Amino acid sequence: MYFMGTASNMLKTAILLALLTALLLWVGQTLGGTYGLVFAAFFVILMNGVSYWFSDKIVLKMYKAEELPRTHEVTRMVKELSNKMDLPMPQVYMVPDRNPNAFATGRSPKKAAVAVTQGLLELLNERELKGVLAHEMSHIKNRDTLISTVAGMIAGVIGFVASMAQWAAIFGFGGRDERGGLVQLLVIAIITPIIATIIQLAVSRTREYAADETAARVLMDGSGLRSALLKLESGVKKNPLRVDGRSQATEHMFIMNPFAAKSWTEIFSTHPTTQKRVERLESIQF
Repeated sequence: MYFMGTASNMLKTAILLALLTALLLWVGQTLGGTYGLVFAAFFVILMNGVSYWFSDKIVLKMYKAEELPRTHEVTRMVKELSNKMDLPMPQVYMVPDRNPNAFATGRSPKKAAVAVTQGLLELLNERELKGVLAHEMSHIKNRDTLISTVAGMIAGVIGFVASMAQWAAIFGFGGRDERGGLVQLLVIAIITPIIATIIQLAVSRTREYAADETAARVLMDGSGLRSALLKLESGVKKNPLRVDGRSQATEHMFIMNPFAAKSWTEIFSTHPTTQKRVERLESIQF
């Protein structure tokens, strides 16, 4: 059976980030290197930089996470995994919510945190829980917070410039060739942000595949994580996280989309389908 492998996932991530960068450069060239592009880049990088630097505190506070004691079962599992994966021990938290889920955050392995929900602990057995924790520790090891931030920055700049182009098109600022300039503005305003979003989401799905594989190889067993993913999909349907202002900004962080286990189309989803994740885990050769 076909499996991309960790190296292939890293390569795919690099290619996707390169495509996002190329799209940004094309937008800049099309607009003639205007000050608006520079301003957009500065603004988005500043906002994402603040988010990246303080992501752990922001997200943990947002979900009312409480730090678990060293004697807790989850903390002991994370300690065991951090030793096995040669990582600093992250802080471990529990989110008081029935939605079965987990996420990792932090700007670096030295400033990382792993959080599990109350619903996750109620739903999974020890082997499944260890698979989920290994997945989240893999995100820390693979520095996925940084990768997601970079992708978000580039897509954010494109979206910001697209918004500016939309207003320019509305008020008729089409450049020297009015008709051709207007068409270019419309392409930038409508099509490029959609393409940027699709690429950004593809980066997110690729990182989920990579974390799944890394977790399975660390444990030399993918069955626990496979079983956990199937339970989580069902559990999220029964206890979805309440949709509010947190949704768009944080859903990519969780091991399973906490608002809806399935998307109407995978291309606009932060996570691969559970079926595909399970199939890829089954195909790993130990």
